[in-house]
Amino acid sequence: MSSRSADTASHAPTTTTAQRLPTLRLAAALSLGSAIALGFARFAYALLLPSMKLDLGWSFAQAGAMNTANALGYLLGALVFPRLARRWSAGALFAGGCVPTALLMAGTGLTADTHALLTLRVITGASSAAVFIGGGVLAARLASARPRDAGLVLGLYYGGTGWGIVASSVLVPVTILNAAHGWHFAWFALAAACALFAAAAIGASRRIERAHMGAAAATHATGATPAPRWPQFAAALAGYGLFGVGYIGYMTFIVALLRNAGMSAAVVTGFYLLLGAATVVSARIWSTLLDRMRGGQALAVLNALLALATLLPALFTQPWVAFVSGTLFGATFLSAVASTTAFVRHNLPASHWAKGISAFTIVFAFGQIVGPVVIGWVSDGAGLARGLVYSALLLAGGAALAACQRALRAA
Repeated sequence: MSSRSADTASHAPTTTTAQRLPTLRLAAALSLGSAIALGFARFAYALLLPSMKLDLGWSFAQAGAMNTANALGYLLGALVFPRLARRWSAGALFAGGCVPTALLMAGTGLTADTHALLTLRVITGASSAAVFIGGGVLAARLASARPRDAGLVLGLYYGGTGWGIVASSVLVPVTILNAAHGWHFAWFALAAACALFAAAAIGASRRIERAHMGAAAATHATGATPAPRWPQFAAALAGYGLFGVGYIGYMTFIVALLRNAGMSAAVVTGFYLLLGAATVVSARIWSTLLDRMRGGQALAVLNALLALATLLPALFTQPWVAFVSGTLFGATFLSAVASTTAFVRHNLPASHWAKGISAFTIVFAFGQIVGPVVIGWVSDGAGLARGLVYSALLLAGGAALAACQRALRAA
């Protein structure tokens, strides 16, 4: 080999890395939006639930209703997103969701009235839907710029929820004060974190929109491209709806289950930290699966693993089992969300991505509306462990349905 050939070969990996890094950095910054929409606006509530339930005298069904209210708002946001997307860009809707979400989180720390809290959770859900769906469209656009890294880009975006979970697990325990309504201060801390994350995420969304302006124009020009109708991917939608019911039961009540089992606050905090960290690294674990599986197989595999992760703490109450469950759950659940965006990207023309992602988000939101109240009702009557068993069964059903979904377009 000549010296010139050897020099070219040695520089090839460096050049490839240099080309990948800007895209991956943008995906990582954009992922702070998913940290806001889910990590803070929804999942942090699980850490606050025991304190709020005790202070306000709620039943588990009432406590679950708070996440149902959030999911209702999320559903409303998902329903109107395609209409809003005709007038405003995905980046504008993304930014328009980040700012109010931070303000609404602060507002939640200003009241102890249950009805007011329910209302705030509904509005927060609507604003976070704009963040999550707008970010999903931007992530799909960014993934198309580097098809060889598409699965990794999507995984990075959705896995960013883990940063919100990690930050929440650090902030919430130290900001719940031993005072009347001491949980108020935790909401203020979460609102401040939302504002910091929003600044970085909005900057990334603007850079993506500028970089892909030409692609967006081309997509608009081909808006008449026919797309598969929803009955053609009904199995994937149904499997994802059951995912929404099953996973939210775990995320709403797992902390309460561990505390009821006698685990210390330090163990529970460690569990939540581990879950969040596993969520962050999940992008690398499942990127190849998202790239290769064009039908519902990826969602089926991930739903099955989530069913196992949910069942473990319901059957065994040892801390090490909880950590195994949290690691497996964290490394899997946001990749299930990413798998639906990958499905849309594989099977629908770019002009229909917003509609496709919104369709999956709508059934997801329906599942999340049903999940907390139903699992909470079961938990009130038969205990939290029984509630998680039902969640696991629903996730297993979702896996079976998703496995029936075939790809709609050839590779």
